[in-house]
Formats: sequence, structure tokens, C-alpha cells
Amino acid sequence: MKYLSLLLVAFILFACQEKIQHKPVTQDEKDWDELSIYQLPSVWNTQDGATIEFKELQGKPLVVVMIYTACKTACPRLVTDMRMIEEKVSSKKMKDVQYVLVSIDPINDTPEKLKDFAKENGMDGIQWLFLQGTEDGVRDFANIMAVKYKQINPIDFSHSNIISVFDRTGVMQYQKEGLGLVNDEIVNKIVAIAKN
Repeated sequence: MKYLSLLLVAFILFACQEKIQHKPVTQDEKDWDELSIYQLPSVWNTQDGATIEFKELQGKPLVVVMIYTACKTACPRLVTDMRMIEEKVSSKKMKDVQYVLVSIDPINDTPEKLKDFAKENGMDGIQWLFLQGTEDGVRDFANIMAVKYKQINPIDFSHSNIISVFDRTGVMQYQKEGLGLVNDEIVNKIVAIAKN
């Protein structure tokens, strides 16, 4: 009986293994740097209710910040910084830069809430992307970004204030920590990355 049970388990494992379909790896995926965020397996919801993976942003320079919409202290300043960065970079004819705001509060920041937040802040153009992930996906992404955050009550977080710039291959090339740091240095870095 014991032998029959082991045989049955082995057969089930073999059958399950056969049903698993492995998605073929594309040439682009083979060429990704090991530090590329395009390798992240997480799936995100956009402010428009679509789902997206970071690899779908391949080929665009990314300017990324982590915020949450209920924040009344640092996040409004980060949002202002992002708008000012976008304005200065756009004035230099850099049109394919993607500005990404990732919520650290995936429970409360639904796609609908992110959409409203984008409209309220004049960030509803195609260059703006707001993302809601899972708690695990957000934590993993925060680790890559070196962003520390901690929930201090149901609607409040303490968090790092870091703007990161990724090149077209999804590799981080620059970070700036602090608030009100929109200056030529970050704009020039983005422009240089966008030109490559």
C-alpha cells in the first residue's frame, strides 16, 4: 500500500509538471542586466485600471518616486518636484521619458484613487504612470529603490524621499534624496540618459 501511494504521488507530480507551460525567454530578456527592474515578476495596476509589468516600459528612461495619496507632508512636495522635473526635461525636447509614481499604500490607493490624484495634480498626461501593486510587490520594489517605509497608522506612513532615474534597460543610474531638490543636476542626468 505504501509503495502504491508513493507511485501515485510520483505520477501526480509528473503529470502536474507536464501541464506547466514555460513562457519562452525573448532575446531582450536574455540581454537584460541582472540589475534591471524589467526582471521583476510583479504585476501592477495603473491609474487607468490596466495591468502592467515593468518590462513593458522597456526602452524608456524612467523617473520614479514612491508616494501615497493620503500623505499630507512629504508626498505633496515630491509630487511638485516630479512635475517641475517633467516640465524642465520636456522643455529640452525629451518626450519619451516616463514618470512613474508607485504607491506604498496598495490597500487604500486603488486605481480609481490614483486616477483622481493624478487629475487633481495635473499629472494625467501619457507621460505619467501611477502604479498600485501588492504589498509584497511594493516591498520588493522599495528594497530595489532603497526606499524605507513603515506604516504608523491605518492611513499614515513614514518613508524615504528618493527620486530615482532608470535608463532604457531598466538599470538605476541616479538617485536624489530629499525634498525640493529640483535643480540642473537631476535634469541634466535625465536628459543625458534620455539621449542614449
